[in-house]
Amino acid sequence: MKYHILTLGCQMNMSDSERTQPVIEQLGYQWTDQEEEADLLGIIACSVRQKAIDKVYSRIHKWNKSKNHRHLITFISGCILPDDRKKFLRLFDIVFPMSELQELPDMIRQYGINSPAGQIPPQAVQAVGEEARKLHLNEHINDFWQVAPQYNSSFEAFVPIQNGCDKFCTYCAVPYTRGREISRPSEDILREVKSLIDKDYKSITILGQNVNSYGLDKKGDEISFAELLRRIGEMGLQSGKEFWVYFTSPHPRDMTDEVLEAVARYPHLAKQIHIPVQAGDDQVLKKMNRKYDIAHYRKIIHSIWRLLPDATVFTDIIVGFNGETEEAFERTRAVLREFHFDMAYIAQYSQRPGAKAAEWEDEVSVQEKKRRYHILTEDLTRISRERLKRLQDKTLRVMVRGMERKGDYLSGLTEGKINVRIFSNDESLTGKMIDVKITETGDFSVAGVIV
Repeated sequence: MKYHILTLGCQMNMSDSERTQPVIEQLGYQWTDQEEEADLLGIIACSVRQKAIDKVYSRIHKWNKSKNHRHLITFISGCILPDDRKKFLRLFDIVFPMSELQELPDMIRQYGINSPAGQIPPQAVQAVGEEARKLHLNEHINDFWQVAPQYNSSFEAFVPIQNGCDKFCTYCAVPYTRGREISRPSEDILREVKSLIDKDYKSITILGQNVNSYGLDKKGDEISFAELLRRIGEMGLQSGKEFWVYFTSPHPRDMTDEVLEAVARYPHLAKQIHIPVQAGDDQVLKKMNRKYDIAHYRKIIHSIWRLLPDATVFTDIIVGFNGETEEAFERTRAVLREFHFDMAYIAQYSQRPGAKAAEWEDEVSVQEKKRRYHILTEDLTRISRERLKRLQDKTLRVMVRGMERKGDYLSGLTEGKINVRIFSNDESLTGKMIDVKITETGDFSVAGVIV
């Protein structure tokens, strides 16, 4: 018996997939890269963008047609909105929240029951209320965290430290797909990180919807995010090994100098900060319910420049959000130039059912969103080109990730997550740290030779 999982969306979903695989393999299933060979097909879904949901519908229609000539079981989990969940119940054999992962083997054994464990019937939702439904999504999340992951890489790993979100940004569906924020016990996190260090992993990313609010839900019964970083940093010093630890993503509202000071203090905490700004206009930020303004965000950037002068800074930006005028968009362009981000993940706003903004008229046309997206991308490209010129002729430490798709060169990442093309085809270097002298710089990447 064989299985295949399609993972959509963010690194959190990738981490979810790594915990799903060993649970399935308990039943004797073996992984296959070919969907056509699989007896069990699953999707770890993402409801953040409509394109990801469109992929889900495309795949399940294809899979259901395949049932005409072969036996096949299908399932879906991950980030799923309530409206999508109801539709998926009619399309997939098994639908379940990720917190119920340990029950998946029983669901597969009892295949044929189209009412998944952990799924609250619509009438029950009405009876207990929306707040209870959100809490239910995380009811068994600690059981999920106890599942030992099957990492998809021998040198890069993701470690979840929390699940859910309490921020309720008006454009975002995460509180409705993952529930309210719950922090994973710090001893479990540190144990998993220690295991990865012992196994010589080179890149470890700790994950959460708002990592720097870690522990706040425990009301003083858990350590802070800064303390978690310090303890990881101390493990690094004690190990005597070379590796980088990243975190994503922090919310500006909860970012403190204490976190940045921890990153500055410990060499194993990577000098790379991903801090989403989302928009450069205060009124748009207020409508997004981000609960900070650009003046507050500017203080964070200045703290990064002061405490971590060599760090790269990444961000997220949404263009075309409800009510974003041309003047507001120009302020976002100005913010991009002022903070000269090393990378920005730019998205065109799309309404997500369940999120507050879905109740409002989408005032910016698709054509205008595309125009603003292209303008901002061109701005970012120019900034990246100028930023990367400073790396010319420098020798940088690089983690080799493998051969490029064309197979002619190696590719890697600097500590600051700058993409590097390495003029070598020695694939045995994959997963290792090497010194590379930068001989070429371009848009969003550099190239160099092994020293």
